[in-house]
Amino acid sequence: MPPFSAGDGDRCWIIAEAGVNHDGDADKALRLIDVAADAGADAVKFQTFVPEELMSRLAPKAGYQLRATDAGESQLDMVRKLRLSEAEHHRLAEACARRGIRFLSTPFDLPSLAFLVGELGLETLKLSSGEVTNAPLLLAAARSGRRIILSTGMATEEEVREALGVLAFGMLGGASPSRPAFAAAFATEEGKAALADKVALLHCTTEYPAPCTDVNLRAMDTLRDVFGLPVGLSDHTEGIAIPIAAAARGARIVEKHFTLDRTLPGPDHRASLNPDELRAMVAGIRAVEAALGSPVKAPAPSEIGNIAVARKSLVTRRPVRAGEILTPDMLTAKRPGTGISPMRLWDLLGTTARRDYAPDEQLDAEVR
Repeated sequence: MPPFSAGDGDRCWIIAEAGVNHDGDADKALRLIDVAADAGADAVKFQTFVPEELMSRLAPKAGYQLRATDAGESQLDMVRKLRLSEAEHHRLAEACARRGIRFLSTPFDLPSLAFLVGELGLETLKLSSGEVTNAPLLLAAARSGRRIILSTGMATEEEVREALGVLAFGMLGGASPSRPAFAAAFATEEGKAALADKVALLHCTTEYPAPCTDVNLRAMDTLRDVFGLPVGLSDHTEGIAIPIAAAARGARIVEKHFTLDRTLPGPDHRASLNPDELRAMVAGIRAVEAALGSPVKAPAPSEIGNIAVARKSLVTRRPVRAGEILTPDMLTAKRPGTGISPMRLWDLLGTTARRDYAPDEQLDAEVR
C-alpha cells in the first residue's frame, strides 16, 4: 500500500474524525464507526489520553469548549468524562476490523502512545496540532517505527521544520537528543528520505468552527513544496465545501470531525458533520478525484460521440452550379460536423465547384 493512500495510487485518504464525540460512551463510539463505514471513509479516528498526563488541573478550557460545555467545569474534569478505557479501545478496533475501516487514534501522552503501538499495534499514528512542539512525544512516535500524520495547526513554517527534525532524529536512531541534533538530522539526505517514507503533514486551522477566511488552503502548497512530503487538510470549518476544495488542490489526506447529532452536549459536536453530511463529503471528494483525471487535453470517451452533432461543416447558402468559383457569399457553416471543417473555408474560396450543389448541402472532397 502506498503511504497515506487507500490502496490505489493518489486516492485521497479520508479520515472520519470521531474524536471524543462519543462523550465517553463506548456504545456511541461503536455507532460512530458504523456511520463512518457507511459513509465510505477510509479510516475512523478517536483520541487516546490519560487525563492527568494530558493536562494539569490548572489548564483552562478553550473558548469553543467554554461555549459548548459547562463553563464552571475544569478542562481536566471535562476530559475525564470523555476517556475510553483500554478495553473499550480494543472493542473499537475489533469493530473497525469487522466493518472494513481502518482504526486510528491520536495519542496525547506517552503512555497512550505506548498503548496504541504496543497493545493495539497501530501502523499509523496521527499526532494533533497541539503536539507540534511536544518534542518528547514526537521523538517517541518516531522511534516507534510507525507512519506519522502530523497536523500543523497554529504552527509556523519554522516550527514545522523543527518538529520534522525531531522525527528525522528519532527515525535515524539518534541517541542524544538536542535541538542542534534535531536540526542536523533534518538536514541530512538520510533524514529527508526517512521523513518522505513515513511522514505526512496536515494543514490545519485550530479553531472550532474555523472561519473560512482563516483556512488559507494555499498553505498546503507551501508545506508540500518546502518539505517535499504528502500533504492534506485537517478541516474544522462548517460544511463540506472546504475539504472538497482541498481534495481538488491535491490533498492526499482529508480529516473531518463528525457526530451522531450536533445538538449533543460536548466540546466538538457543534463543529462536526452529521452522518448525511459526512456521506456527502466523501461522495464529493470521490467525484473531484474522478474529475481531476488526466492532464492531457483531448476528447474524453464520453464526448467523442457528440463531435459530429455539436460541430459544423461547410455547406452552401444557395444553389451552386458545377464550374462556379466559390465565393464567401456561397458558403456557411452548419451542423452536423460530418463534412469539411469550417477551418478549411479559406482553402476553398476561389476554387471551382466540380458538381451542382443544392442549398444546405455539404461540400465534399471533389471541390478543389
